[in-house]
Amino acid sequence: MSLLTIHPDHRPEQAEVIRDPEQIAEKLWEIGVLFERWSAEHEFSPEADQETVIAAYRTSIDRLIDRYEFHSVDVVSLRPDHPQKAELRSKFLSEHTHGEFEVRFFVEGKGIFYLHPDDRVYIMLCEQGDLISIPAGIRHWFDMGENPNFKCIRLFSTPDGWVASFTGETIADQFPNFDQFLARHA
Repeated sequence: MSLLTIHPDHRPEQAEVIRDPEQIAEKLWEIGVLFERWSAEHEFSPEADQETVIAAYRTSIDRLIDRYEFHSVDVVSLRPDHPQKAELRSKFLSEHTHGEFEVRFFVEGKGIFYLHPDDRVYIMLCEQGDLISIPAGIRHWFDMGENPNFKCIRLFSTPDGWVASFTGETIADQFPNFDQFLARHA
């Protein structure tokens, strides 16, 4: 189940908890973040390649490409047995921004986006069927857990794909990581 918690950025233990998808969408839209629930009607084998996943969701992807003029699409997929899972996880754990908006559709599994647009931190647990679009310039980080298990379609408005500008802030260290958050809320 998708879940949003909102915290003062200096009080991670204090939280407003929102479980209703419509209320989640409304709260996130207040900070310019698009959240939608889509039907993730396709199942894939662990070996399914990028082309297979993109082909299965081609109609929805094309709708987003036409609407937002995306220039590249890819699929990121990590499983608990991936030999570089710790290295890949650490890449996203520090607060950063992007020069373009970041769009993810969770085809399988789950992950957490931590959004820091102002003096609050929004912790958004995304699961299968969730689409999230984070505007350019919003400080955020992402955690997939110690044993990642997800598959996401990523859309980019620049051909370069994922390019981050790290803030150098250590705020991510003050908030529960993926596994701690799930233990507390799931």
